[in-house]
Amino acid sequence: MCGIIARIGHGDAAETLLSGLENLEYRGYDSAGIAVQNGSGVKVHKCSGEVDDLKSSLESQPHGNMGIGHTRWSTHGPPTDANAHPHTDTAGDVAVVHNGVIDNYDELRTELQAKGHEFESDTDTEVIPHLIDEYRTETGDSEEAVRRAVETLEGSYAIAAIVDGEEAVYAARKGSPLVLGLDDEEWFLASDVPAFLDHTDEVIYLEDGDIVVLDPDSYRITDLEGTPIDRSTDTVDWDPEDAGKGEYDHYMLKEINNQPTSLSNTIEGRIDDGDVALEELPAGTFEDVETVQFVACGTSYHAAMYGANLLRSAGISTEVVRASEYTSMSGPVDEGTLVVAVTQSGETADTLEAVREATARGARSLAVTNVVGSTAAREADDAIYIRAGPEVGVAATKTFSSQAVTLALLTQRLAADVPTATPAEDRETMLEELKELPEHVERVLETTDAASLARDTVDSKSYFFIGNGLGHSVALEGALKFKEITYEHAEGFAAGELKHGPLALVTDETPVFAVATGSGDGKTKTNAIEAQTRGAPIVAVSPDDHPLTDVAEVHLSVPDTHPVWAGLLANVQLQLVSYHAADVLERPIDKPRNLAKSVTVE
Repeated sequence: MCGIIARIGHGDAAETLLSGLENLEYRGYDSAGIAVQNGSGVKVHKCSGEVDDLKSSLESQPHGNMGIGHTRWSTHGPPTDANAHPHTDTAGDVAVVHNGVIDNYDELRTELQAKGHEFESDTDTEVIPHLIDEYRTETGDSEEAVRRAVETLEGSYAIAAIVDGEEAVYAARKGSPLVLGLDDEEWFLASDVPAFLDHTDEVIYLEDGDIVVLDPDSYRITDLEGTPIDRSTDTVDWDPEDAGKGEYDHYMLKEINNQPTSLSNTIEGRIDDGDVALEELPAGTFEDVETVQFVACGTSYHAAMYGANLLRSAGISTEVVRASEYTSMSGPVDEGTLVVAVTQSGETADTLEAVREATARGARSLAVTNVVGSTAAREADDAIYIRAGPEVGVAATKTFSSQAVTLALLTQRLAADVPTATPAEDRETMLEELKELPEHVERVLETTDAASLARDTVDSKSYFFIGNGLGHSVALEGALKFKEITYEHAEGFAAGELKHGPLALVTDETPVFAVATGSGDGKTKTNAIEAQTRGAPIVAVSPDDHPLTDVAEVHLSVPDTHPVWAGLLANVQLQLVSYHAADVLERPIDKPRNLAKSVTVE
């Protein structure tokens, strides 16, 4: 869960490295550093804090045409200057940045110390430059030293390294993302495309076991044995401006407001003559499916719940499993099982491990992801893309809505294919209403009272979110978003569960947000009244004429639409409440403490 950038070419590298790290701060912001090689040594500059702190600490910009950079989300060792990357060997001749976790670092560290290597940090990463140095001494060849080093490592890694006196960047990956960017006069390596999107949109997605050597004029990809590998080049369909804040104070607010566009992209070309048209998954794709398992984490888990609810309504046996618990908690798996992995980045370690476990047990797999060429997209049997565009804010917003819509379309494909399923009777009406969803979101954004509500309730002691059916997953997502960026206590519940324990916590300082979808809302209203009787202020998130508004003190309005889409409109209101509350509290909205965007470690 760290951000890596490397650059080699003509001209100075430092400015490119620093701007790349700024574009990668959503992956970690505990500490940052760069190393530049200019023919007179490897110069390392690093410190705890954010990239701005690193830039402020530089007395002058280091010169050199090649270098590596890193922004850290701490796993081994606290965020200190010593633990910041890059790390070097004892002599400072080899510098390394790393994303992932080295499982056998303790053993390797002990062996290297016995050979005279001196360590200065608490990190697992520091063993890597020392290993490379040790094998360079044995072989006299840096490329071979890198190969031997990564063969020695156990765990996950994306690594970029530079060596004093050599015009080359060495890199390798196993279990952590790494992408190669190609330009006419320079090459890039990074954890994610936004790091170099200002320079090029031509990329190669590297795979596990790949070893890369870059020099100023060329690149080579081989396997661990040195056999050349030919990887295809892709063009990233993202505008560099999509990765910037533009006129907004925060990426999160920009991405909330971008949802009409992202949803339009998600829907485009996927509805035809009142039916679902998925180019990646044509009619008949799932005719052999008997059961479906969704695996996901965090916000993606809530989107998976949304899809699973719809699939159960169609009569298809379905379960949703947190990816981290898949090995111990999933039901029976066989060749009739479809495992749907929902992951925005396509690199979520727990979700990837769940897919691999399911595949080993004979299941078929499908990735629902935002990133073309991601590990999930490559390893799953099939992939469907949510088309939300780059999302920089750590708290997911537009990707949740695009995931939910993509999954809703997928459920209709499954319902049409699976022989025992019962497609929705109002399927054509539902799909017609989906076409209006971007416009409805736009209306919410233009008319919302979320900012005023946030100011009025920001001193509350706790915040509860309730909903029934599809509204339950929206309530859970609303609570997650609130706690992520405000640091205030928030919980989401199925409406009917409020009286089975949580009601004991309700006071007049506990606002209850009641999510209405137009289906099964009677239970939500009943439980809102129960909370209100105990003094809780009720916030109805519903259409204007909904019965919930009769009991609520405050109303956040959403356009009247089909029940399948109403919850997504409510979700936009809840995103805005969270954002404005965090803004009033002066929280670091785009970089909430202890969190990172892409969780690539288990």
